[in-house]
Amino acid sequence: MTVKTKTKTETRDMFVGGKWVQSRSGAVREILDPADGALLARVPESGREDAAAAIDSARAAFDDGPWRKVTAQDRGKFLFRIAEGLRAEAKKLAELETRSCGKPLAEAEFDVADAANCFEFYGGLATKLHGETMQVPANSLSFVLREPVGVCGQIIPWNYPLLMAAWKLAPALAAGNVCVLKPSELTPLTALELARVIEAVGLPPGVVNVVTGPGAGAGEELASSRKVDKVAFTGGTATGRRIMAAATSNLKKISLELGGKNPNIVFADADLEMAVDGALFGAFANQGEVCSAGSRLLVQRPLHRRLVDAMLKKVPRIKLGHGLEPGVKMGPLVSGAHREKVEAYIKIGREEGAKLLCGGKRPAGAAFAKGFFLEPTIFDEVKPSMRIAREEIFGPVLAVIAFDDEEEAVRIANDTEYGLAAAVWTKDVTRALRVVGQLRAGITWVNTYHPSHNEMPWGGYKASGIGRELGLHGIEGYLETKQVNVNLDETPIGWY
Repeated sequence: MTVKTKTKTETRDMFVGGKWVQSRSGAVREILDPADGALLARVPESGREDAAAAIDSARAAFDDGPWRKVTAQDRGKFLFRIAEGLRAEAKKLAELETRSCGKPLAEAEFDVADAANCFEFYGGLATKLHGETMQVPANSLSFVLREPVGVCGQIIPWNYPLLMAAWKLAPALAAGNVCVLKPSELTPLTALELARVIEAVGLPPGVVNVVTGPGAGAGEELASSRKVDKVAFTGGTATGRRIMAAATSNLKKISLELGGKNPNIVFADADLEMAVDGALFGAFANQGEVCSAGSRLLVQRPLHRRLVDAMLKKVPRIKLGHGLEPGVKMGPLVSGAHREKVEAYIKIGREEGAKLLCGGKRPAGAAFAKGFFLEPTIFDEVKPSMRIAREEIFGPVLAVIAFDDEEEAVRIANDTEYGLAAAVWTKDVTRALRVVGQLRAGITWVNTYHPSHNEMPWGGYKASGIGRELGLHGIEGYLETKQVNVNLDETPIGWY
């Protein structure tokens, strides 16, 4: 199948203060389809002054606009309508997501549905934010209010553009905040389409702003501006550290969802077929461009050879191609520069002495010539000290590490600066829970890999971040806590 590309290239605007505008410099960036290099659109290349204008718009909307007076019930209704709007545009959005970041259409369709569900979940939660009433020693009516933080700068990555926008915007709006969202400069198109949906449901101007452009400039302004009350970031750990430092300008609240080098632990008694599928899906879903990817496969020695051989038999079934082609299970990496980074790690793995079992190169053929494709890659005989076992590659590269016993598995799993996700495969539920209890990771699975739910918290330990997204925990970072005391005595305090 040949995927047809529109010949007319649209120039998009960004959404600031309820209006569609270009960057003040007039600069634009070309957005390319990573599967074939086709030009999808041109978008504004904003800088610090563009982000500052969006922040001012959000600040005015929060301090002086009507949004603060909108009831929780009506905020929820806005979010329900956004969910409806996403579902009405689901086909268009999924295809655009596939063209933008390369993922297979089936994955993009799931992302769109999940983004709509996220807005719906927080729409329902908007009316369920409770304070507290406390009995205190004084003759006082004392209670706690939960209030919005204010202006939220939100910076999202390129691997799940629409879904990450939903994860950021939905809880912030449910809590009564205003937002400046900066999508990745590589994949801004579905975030801009989301802004169109938001415009159509009638949110007041300035409540949601979408600024396109690189982190150097627009992102730096969001992180450092004293007019921003909170910054939320999903992306690499190195960038997260810089954002955390910049946020000290006014000690703004921060939430960081960062990288991972996640262990997928398979014990000898695991169901082989399930473990094989889980290992491959954990490593290669979304081309391995997932912060929670199971990029370290820890296998108990009695099962090691059988599991590796079974994986090698299945890898050829992973069809590569444009994500809109039927049957494709793996698309291209997001950019040429990122593919080169992943290839550099494959070279490092070879130099370190790991055994390359499959992949490690660009697929041959005219269908792949213009895209940023890379074959699914598996290394065996990996030592925990190797760079490919310690550093986040963010691509379709799996490092297989053998272990002898439970104690060694836990030690290897936790021997990392990260602590985002982990999985355990075993038929022994007692061992599964015992091991999960020892793993230093914020998201864990037993006999499965990758499922996530809007109702459950998402985030990591250690260098994998600060705070949680999704679920009840996800809205906490967008709320302030206020103590209120009402004196019930009718006589003066008599202090003087």
